Amino acid sequence: MIKNQKEYEYSQECARKFEYSIRALEQDEELRKKDPEGWQLSCDVKQSHLMTLQAEIAEYDRLTVHDSHTPIVLTLEDIDYLPQILIKARMAAKLSKKELADLAGLTEEQIKRYEDNDYENASFLDVRFVINALEIKIQKGEFLVPLDTLRRTPVTKEELLFSSHRTHLPETASLCLSRQQ
Repeated sequence: MIKNQKEYEYSQECARKFEYSIRALEQDEELRKKDPEGWQLSCDVKQSHLMTLQAEIAEYDRLTVHDSHTPIVLTLEDIDYLPQILIKARMAAKLSKKELADLAGLTEEQIKRYEDNDYENASFLDVRFVINALEIKIQKGEFLVPLDTLRRTPVTKEELLFSSHRTHLPETASLCLSRQQ
């Protein structure tokens, strides 16, 4: 997820480099003939990264050009993505971190730290303050509790962190650059 203008510009730069790299690879007839599977894999990997970057760029554009006086619907497929909803809502509302902090009764440093770390160390109460400040309403919330298969052993922190579905743009972007080589 792109969180600010600097990441946006960096993502655009990465996308341009991937486009160039893909064009160069497509013109490499020697590699295509010598190692067709490796060539195709390289094309597919680069194209996949490019598509991910393009989707993130389009999402950032959608959030930042959205009319801040019109409601926006943000969907949540997994509770692990709640921090992204909070960040996207702030961006769509065109609120600075300081403005959100003032509305939520928190400090700008707290909001910056929370967003930088995807609200990992935010208390539930601070998350509620942010939700209330952004006036986020849940329209259709369903939670499935599989009582018949409910786990009966403790979940370790490592398991929870490992199973997390979060993606971080800086990691994706740096991965993108390393894949071009």
